[in-house]
Amino acid sequence: MTRLRVHTSERSCMIDITPQVRRVVDASGVQSGICLVYVPHTTAGVTVNEGADPAVVEDILTHLEKLVPRGAAYRHEEGNSAAHIKATLVGQSAEILVESRQLVLGTWQAIFLCEFDGPREREVLVKVVSG
Repeated sequence: MTRLRVHTSERSCMIDITPQVRRVVDASGVQSGICLVYVPHTTAGVTVNEGADPAVVEDILTHLEKLVPRGAAYRHEEGNSAAHIKATLVGQSAEILVESRQLVLGTWQAIFLCEFDGPREREVLVKVVSG
């Protein structure tokens, strides 16, 4: 397992971590298998989505905010309930196939760390399993 450190600079953002994950896969030497990308946080998530057009990320963040507004009346006293809910909707992990020591991603796909309670330093765990 490899631990990646990712610094986020905004309250909500999506950071393309595909290059870092590709390096982990290559260094693993696994020819064929699965790459698990996981964040051990309750206010951050991981997703695979379009990485070519930054407007897609903007749309995702904008509409998650409309769906789960930060300033709504929540009972959680820390004031970050919206971040917890968004992380639940996005999920904490993604599984990507590996073939020929390469991630099997579609043409436009990228792997994103989704920050909902930043800025922070986040940890992303990556495990490549032969199969």
